[in-house]
Amino acid sequence: MRTYGQRDEWLEADGLGGFASGTATGVRTRRYHALLLTATTPPTGRVVLVNGFDAWITTSAGRFAISSQAYGGDVTYPDGASRIADFAIDPWPRWIYELPDGTRVAQEILVPKDASAVAMSWKRLSGSGPISLEVRPFVSGRDYHSLHHENPAFRFDAESTPDGLIRLRPYPDLPSIAMRTNGSYTHEPDWYRNFFYADERARGLDFAEDLASPGTLRFDLSRGEAAWLLAAEGHESALGGGRAEPALETLRTAERTRRAAFGSRLERSADSYLVRRGSGQTVVAGYPWFTDWGRDTFIALRGLCLATGRLDEAGQILVEWASAVSEGMLPNLFPDGKVQPEFNSVDASLWYLIAVSEYFAARAASGRRVAGAERKTLQDAFGEILTGYARGTRFGIRADEDGLLSAGVPGVQLTWMDAKVGDWVVTPRIGKPVEIQALWINALKIADTFTDQFRDLLAKAVGSFERRFWNEGGGFLYDVVDPDHRPGTADVALRPNQIFAVGGLPFPLLTGERARRIVDVVEEKLWTRLGLRTLSPDSSGYRGRYEGGPLQRDGAYHQGTAWPWLLGAFVDAWVRVRGGGAEIVLQARKRFLEPLEAHLDEAGLGHVSEIADGDAPHTPRGCPFQAWSVGEMLRLDRRVLATA
Repeated sequence: MRTYGQRDEWLEADGLGGFASGTATGVRTRRYHALLLTATTPPTGRVVLVNGFDAWITTSAGRFAISSQAYGGDVTYPDGASRIADFAIDPWPRWIYELPDGTRVAQEILVPKDASAVAMSWKRLSGSGPISLEVRPFVSGRDYHSLHHENPAFRFDAESTPDGLIRLRPYPDLPSIAMRTNGSYTHEPDWYRNFFYADERARGLDFAEDLASPGTLRFDLSRGEAAWLLAAEGHESALGGGRAEPALETLRTAERTRRAAFGSRLERSADSYLVRRGSGQTVVAGYPWFTDWGRDTFIALRGLCLATGRLDEAGQILVEWASAVSEGMLPNLFPDGKVQPEFNSVDASLWYLIAVSEYFAARAASGRRVAGAERKTLQDAFGEILTGYARGTRFGIRADEDGLLSAGVPGVQLTWMDAKVGDWVVTPRIGKPVEIQALWINALKIADTFTDQFRDLLAKAVGSFERRFWNEGGGFLYDVVDPDHRPGTADVALRPNQIFAVGGLPFPLLTGERARRIVDVVEEKLWTRLGLRTLSPDSSGYRGRYEGGPLQRDGAYHQGTAWPWLLGAFVDAWVRVRGGGAEIVLQARKRFLEPLEAHLDEAGLGHVSEIADGDAPHTPRGCPFQAWSVGEMLRLDRRVLATA
């Protein structure tokens, strides 16, 4: 049985952009670890309402903690984490605590779908005699990126409602917190100061927080299971209309049935990223700190939805985003709060075209072709994007005389290698980046199946690509040609972006001996068990570890850090250049998929991390729960490496 530690994290997402999360030990190490974190304008406007709790069990042998908190000065108190006898993640997080007298108590946390709510429960599994439970909630009411500190404006008041709820409203401009419990509540307001978040300090950020505890919940476990249900204002219906026990059982039954319907553990995890936006749906790029990003959404959708047969959700997502087309571009990001969308991406719109094309194909294969208003909406968006790129749009994005797509202006990051610190764009890649050409030419080839409008442009681009990008001396493709718009020059850095010219897209741009040479050099220099390095270790700019403050981390983000999502295109290319076939597929599954499957039991449990160190042992870093990482693993499993 695997022993989980403080670096292993669990996630319970609500389908609205909110979530509960924490570590296997129960010690909160991030500002984002919380019980009730709600999205006030789904999937954005996230605020933390309830951060966590302390809990104690009293038996005839004494009073024992079953929780632990980290405080400043390297203090961990109380010692409840030392009593964890077992931890499991499925179907939702469950801990078993063993007390010195042999008493065993189970604790469970689950978040229902489509409600900003969370249910906690405790149940005695062994032992006899009197047994009671005390729970001290920790409350804030803050933006999820911020930290909370003791202040006189915090309101400790607790109100009892006629339908049996206890309601807290820490601040007047935030949603209130509704609680339903089968225990008693005693109002005992107090501040708990100087919580310490180790992961925040490691990231070079502020890491100390004060939290308010309005009172104590008390339960008699000898009479049965303890239930504590929480909901953000507007979601009280998830708590039921009467006693806590039947409300808890209703939530459990519904969630157990819903989760059991998924075809695999990874598919169940994939559901966490599909969330509501307006009247439609979108994809959260990653937990705990990302919202919905255009590029991430369209890459992830191919695995999260198309590979798993969730075609209705795929259509809703694509239609929802279609309304955001502006000047032939889709936003890269809808920021939190009332801020205008950001369009700083040359590839988000192109990935959208790939996703639309594959969605049409998937629907046709299912016998349910896209029709009516949905078809027109998607076709109009497709045409507007392709036309906008061909004639020119923001940030110097335009089809050049050679048919290739040129993009970029100083100070703006446009490709997926988008790290920026202040005015420093770490990997600007201005000019004609290689993966942008692969996407562009694929989009033109798709368009050529139903219109001849772009046929001449396509012919130019195809004719230019291999001639301009092939680096015979290195045996691979240049990363950018005409860098900084200097005609006839090229960036010779060995990066993974070239793999999209061979795999990961509907139409490979190179085949035969050159394609094989590309795959071989990428495997030799860039492949790791958790993804492709973003720069060869032979490069003077290589950074093998992603750690330190924002400047150090962003400086390494695309300078050697490995990215799991790139494995989808790489493995596809690896199989293609070997001619495919059952034996090659089995080799690929063992060599490339098995390490990812092992990774599901570390870091973000059941999920795939955003990034990992380029250097061995390739420690997982960044977001522990990343949509396109999960999506590309699903696409590998269900499509690229399908064995039946």
